[in-house]
Amino acid sequence: MQDEKERVALTSIFASGGLTIAKFTVGITSGSLGVLSEAIHSLLDFGATTLTYFAVRISGRPADDTHHYGHAKVESVVALIETGLLFLTSIWIIYEAGRRLISGVHEVEATFWAIAVIIVAIIVDFFRARALNRTAKATGSQALAADALHFSSDMLSSGVVLVGLGAVALGFPVADLIAAVGVAIFVMLAGYRLGRRTIDTLMDAAPEGAVERIREIVGEIPGVVEIERLRVRPAGPILFVDLEVGVARTRPLDQVSALTAMIRRAIIAEMPEAEPAVIAHPRVLDDETVHDRIMVIARNRGLAIHHVIVQALDDRLSASFDLEVDGALPLGEAHEIASGLEAAIVAEIGPEIEVETHIEPAQSRNLAGTDLGADEIAEMAAELAGQAGEYGIDDVHNLRVRRTPEGLIVNFHCRFDPSRSVADVHEAVDRLERGARARWPEIHRIVGHAEPGRTKP
Repeated sequence: MQDEKERVALTSIFASGGLTIAKFTVGITSGSLGVLSEAIHSLLDFGATTLTYFAVRISGRPADDTHHYGHAKVESVVALIETGLLFLTSIWIIYEAGRRLISGVHEVEATFWAIAVIIVAIIVDFFRARALNRTAKATGSQALAADALHFSSDMLSSGVVLVGLGAVALGFPVADLIAAVGVAIFVMLAGYRLGRRTIDTLMDAAPEGAVERIREIVGEIPGVVEIERLRVRPAGPILFVDLEVGVARTRPLDQVSALTAMIRRAIIAEMPEAEPAVIAHPRVLDDETVHDRIMVIARNRGLAIHHVIVQALDDRLSASFDLEVDGALPLGEAHEIASGLEAAIVAEIGPEIEVETHIEPAQSRNLAGTDLGADEIAEMAAELAGQAGEYGIDDVHNLRVRRTPEGLIVNFHCRFDPSRSVADVHEAVDRLERGARARWPEIHRIVGHAEPGRTKP
């Protein structure tokens, strides 16, 4: 894509140079101000297209330590320079036309070569404008878009000059001056439109409709509470999007990360030119329960809690939970952690809540272990299967037992009637686990995984 931009820009240089030489030659020999104005216009176009070529080459460089957003805005700077040149040209043409009208000195010869050069210029401008415009749209290049506008304005203004030369041939020499002024006014209007767009880009003005479109895209994504901040700035073909959204603070961090990635994908899918940066801020929602709030407070303090129970009493709330701490931690330090958590809960929810904490050692992690022998596992499987029937457990299978320095780690799967409640199933698994601990006191940890079996008739 970069090679195509440079190739089209280089071709424009040769086209502008050839037209400039031809127009100056014919303008000087014919004395036509209209043709001379076109020659000067083409000379400026030649300078502008040369600048465009170098701007396109520079803009293709990747971002670096100094230019974090890349080099694409050099195209906007060049486009602004081209706009200034267009205005200077137009002012000079209008001045010269006025001077000739006042002095009455205006000798124009509508020669064959003058008319032929203008016709050739129109044809060249047509094909160059089309090629430049096509590449500018495909690459998002402002510099090439400015060049396309120049060649389009050249094509139309050459048409005005051609009409003026025709009028001169019919005996109306003043028509050449009128044509020159018409060209100047047209160029100034085109320059105004180009300049306004270029200045908007340099001032980081958001493209029309971009903000509304992004708000609509993000607003349809589940989990986004609100759009807190949205900034959009174009830089060449890239549209940088800085977006800050509010999400429920009860969401786990991995879900928040997945949500921001989903937002980025949704924006890029609708706006491929966008490069979004998304930040999510946790927000308190009106539908948060006391249980949710306690879990968030503990998580924000880096603490693991479970078995949270919240009771609504007559005029107050009561909350209790198990707090996991390092088993080697002295009781005094563990109690300070628990007290700090309780104080944080009361500070957020209010003095109407009483908090009770059960401190327990966190389960050991990364324990080295070895599988128990096949005979021992078979004995334990038979024992568990014998107890399972007492608790309505249909099947015990996939038993794994490992010996560690802290004792046996036991994992097993069991099946239940799918219609049984989770609470009922949990109680049955707990009873089976307690029975196993009574039978094998060396068990350090036992985990039963319940899964649905066949529905009983």
